[in-house]
Amino acid sequence: MSTQESQPIEVNGQPLHCVVCQNDHFYTTRAQLNTALATFFRVDWSNPSADCYICDQCAYIHWFYPRGDK
Repeated sequence: MSTQESQPIEVNGQPLHCVVCQNDHFYTTRAQLNTALATFFRVDWSNPSADCYICDQCAYIHWFYPRGDK
């Protein structure tokens, strides 16, 4: 897990609350979204990454796929 401090997060202008425990503080990280085709051709670096927010209370990971219109 990241060494940063947990913090409140907003998604689309709304505060994020954990779907498991309703906590409102998260650690932030990014994760690469690998696909079988990119892995086969060894171009995993070309896959998009997701924003991930890890609840600092129960460790549930909330994943958000990058939107093309942003």
